[in-house]
Amino acid sequence: MLTIFLETLPFFALIGLGLGAARLGVFPPEATVYLTKFVFYFALSALLFGFSANLGLEEIWQPRVIAAYLLACLTVYLAVMFIAFLRRASLSEATIEAQCGIIGNTGFMGLPMLALLLGPESVPFMLIILSVDLVVFSSLFTMMITLARQGQIDRALPLKLLGAVARNPMVAAMVLGLAWASTGIALPAPVNDTLILLGAAATPGALFAIGASLADKRVERLGIVSWLTFVKLVLHPAIVALFALVVFRLDPVASAVLIAGASLPVAGNVFILAQHYIAGPSRVSATILVSTLISMATIPLVVAWVSGF
Repeated sequence: MLTIFLETLPFFALIGLGLGAARLGVFPPEATVYLTKFVFYFALSALLFGFSANLGLEEIWQPRVIAAYLLACLTVYLAVMFIAFLRRASLSEATIEAQCGIIGNTGFMGLPMLALLLGPESVPFMLIILSVDLVVFSSLFTMMITLARQGQIDRALPLKLLGAVARNPMVAAMVLGLAWASTGIALPAPVNDTLILLGAAATPGALFAIGASLADKRVERLGIVSWLTFVKLVLHPAIVALFALVVFRLDPVASAVLIAGASLPVAGNVFILAQHYIAGPSRVSATILVSTLISMATIPLVVAWVSGF
């Protein structure tokens, strides 16, 4: 347990460094925006392309693993929405709270951290988690918000969603990487070296950007924030464990990565959605802050547990 905590400490130290730099004014908000864009469009995309180009489609297309994670997430999603409706929350608010309950910081934090802690064999399963989050639940969120605002689903919405998914650089990087892998041709050395060099900037850049983005966040509506933090850090991994270990009886590596991936704190892009659609942005912002801070203790616990599978 202590060993795992010490291995995760540098990751959280970089988050703390970004937070401190932003709080001191050394790293202004506009710098955080452009650093995030650099990581999102270049460094992380290079990392994902490099990972995918060295995998086969059969390593990503694992229906039982996908089904286990997807059904677990849907269970949590519906439970959070149900509780929100009991509080008489609007459909928009219930939907954004459900997103908080299942969308973890997989790209910026989970992929680099868990690849180190659980080994390179964890990468295909992390890409599965990322794909489910980006393709399924981003689309579901948009459909639910559209239904809440317009009272109906536009016939052109599916095509719009498909276009939005295709334009996401992380999705594009994974698809292109898998397409290259299917050719059986090795990446030319200069290209591979460039991807490695650029991808190496993803981890420190992403973690620093996470910390800097937390600088302007405040804790409001503590009751709801505590509930959503509990859902993301405890209930979500617990339900994923139920589906992975009991319902689908996945192999130990797949189960370990899915559970550890579910234990990640709320992703920053959930706040962007909440702010854009004016759907409870303050509670989402606070949940990101609180869940990230508490995950310093919970992630080592979860990783220590799943490492024994």
